[in-house]
Amino acid sequence: MKEVTYGLDIGGTNSVIGIVDREGQILAEDTVSTRKFPVVEDFVETCFSMMKKLEKSLDEEVKIMGIGIGAPNANYYNGTIEHPPNLVWEGIIPLADMFKKYYDVPVVLTNDANAAAMGEMIFGGAKGMKHFIEYTLGTGLGSGIVINGKILYGHTGFAGEIGHIIMKPGGRDCGCGRQGCLENYASATGLARTTLELLSKRRDESKLRKIPSNELNSKLVAEAAKEGDPIALESFDYTGKILALSIANAVAFSSPEAIFLSGGLSNAGDLIFKPTRKYMDETLQIIFKGTVKLLLSEIPENKGAIMGASALAWNEILNK
Repeated sequence: MKEVTYGLDIGGTNSVIGIVDREGQILAEDTVSTRKFPVVEDFVETCFSMMKKLEKSLDEEVKIMGIGIGAPNANYYNGTIEHPPNLVWEGIIPLADMFKKYYDVPVVLTNDANAAAMGEMIFGGAKGMKHFIEYTLGTGLGSGIVINGKILYGHTGFAGEIGHIIMKPGGRDCGCGRQGCLENYASATGLARTTLELLSKRRDESKLRKIPSNELNSKLVAEAAKEGDPIALESFDYTGKILALSIANAVAFSSPEAIFLSGGLSNAGDLIFKPTRKYMDETLQIIFKGTVKLLLSEIPENKGAIMGASALAWNEILNK
């Protein structure tokens, strides 16, 4: 009988669930609409039915060892989702206990960035590392901090929000209600906002001027940068500079062996890595120069959510 865990990633629109073995192989997976279930108990019941179907679809019998869940505002300590801003559910949701009614196994919750870091440590490029940070550069900017081989959760369970470190006091409005947070500058959305600002201030010729402002995105900026567009290149340079400054601050705090970048913006390759490395070299304290690597995540982006969530469960099992 093969030992496996479930990985469940809960998103505002859809959630993905998969069966994952110890080597990180996804044996079966499926998707469920989150928005269709305003009553969370109905969502959990639907997930259970789906899980049973996934188990039956396999060629061999499996033993479910645990369930890992990545979700917005998930509290590892309490097994709860608390006041999630982008989900149809409100208040404090005891999700771990809800799943334990169906499966008598460990159920572990945390946010998607912490799950990504755990996936990196169990299945990806951080195998064998005890000190690293994972930046997820998507629509926003998430982060998972690993110290001494453990995710940093802090006193409340919500530690590690590097994306909400204020980099520009009085700067761009943030969804968290404050201004100038890192994620408004060093994310896919931040890159697009920087590009729009440069287009309004500069007179350089740019193919990006032909794109309506509401349609401009990081992918289009990356395509223009690859063609040598000056506005696009400057936008990446500025984004890398702020990202590097945040990394220099994070390194001073935890002295990691590596910083991993994942998420959509990391796919820009050298466009984001080159300026970030350049400004890291300029801003790191002397005692940290040459001690930290900037690396691309080794977890496939289209499988990262399930693998990261599953890794939470495997880590819990291994530690016990």
